[in-house]
Amino acid sequence: MDTEAPAIRQAGFQPAPLNHLPGEAPSPGQAFFLRTEDGLRLRLGLWEPEGQATGTVLLFQGRTEYLEKYTSIAARLVAEGFAVLAIDWRGQGMSDRLLPDPRAGHIRDFADYQTDVVEMVVAADTLALPRPWHLLAHSMGGCIGLAALLNGLPVQTAAFSAPMWGLHHPRVPDAVITGLTGTARRLGRADLTAIGTGGGGTYLLDAPFRGNALTGDPLQWARLVAQAGSWPDLTLGGATYAWIAAARAECRRLAALPSPDLPALIGRGGAEAVVSRRAVQERAAAWAGAQLLDLPGARHELMFESAPVAERFMSAVLGLFRG
Repeated sequence: MDTEAPAIRQAGFQPAPLNHLPGEAPSPGQAFFLRTEDGLRLRLGLWEPEGQATGTVLLFQGRTEYLEKYTSIAARLVAEGFAVLAIDWRGQGMSDRLLPDPRAGHIRDFADYQTDVVEMVVAADTLALPRPWHLLAHSMGGCIGLAALLNGLPVQTAAFSAPMWGLHHPRVPDAVITGLTGTARRLGRADLTAIGTGGGGTYLLDAPFRGNALTGDPLQWARLVAQAGSWPDLTLGGATYAWIAAARAECRRLAALPSPDLPALIGRGGAEAVVSRRAVQERAAAWAGAQLLDLPGARHELMFESAPVAERFMSAVLGLFRG
């Protein structure tokens, strides 16, 4: 990291930590902090191939996530000749948290994430990252990414892993959720962690492997658990009532808008239980340039599923980016 920091400093950014698990080789990437227009400090990560890159992947992570989770994905993309720029969204990872309670997953308005996207694009330009640029977005990052595409994000293609274009809550009617979030707002309690979202714990450390909603692969699960246990300060607990209301409002807003005019890959697991499979289906059907890749048996984490599933998804992603 120290050998690479001068390039970051020359671009005007402050070097930031990038952790690695004990026994693992340090990540060849580098991390840095930048300051947003509204005064928040964000952490970004950069991985570059040794030779000339054939393009750059902008990696949009999901809720509760952090750069370290994606070091293996970044390494795969770098091995294929791409530079990778990833971000810890405001309120999570090593970026500034938004509430006195750092465990709460919170946002006031999903439009605030677009400020982070703008800073990411400015950083990519400042670092002169090679074009064409491509988007790789997971879960909540897929919601942020679709909005960014509609705002003119300058990418040539977009790949989505289990995009959050609707929330999956089969046991709780929409009217009940609307009532709870509305009541919390009227009582001035919207910043509290919503009942049923996990409280102040961390899903990876609290849930057993059997029946988990993320991955059916025990090795990938163990790696994710090891990361959460090693760096608890990077993790998040449940979502606030404000986050739930903002997420639902953004999903409704996006559902009413036309699809972007660019090639896209949309990955969906057959055992998806975090985001709405129906919302993904509806968007894919309305996107003329999109391919829906259904992965039978896969859960939410398509890039961290069993090797055959993850390889099928990543091969499709690389095919899109090269195509």
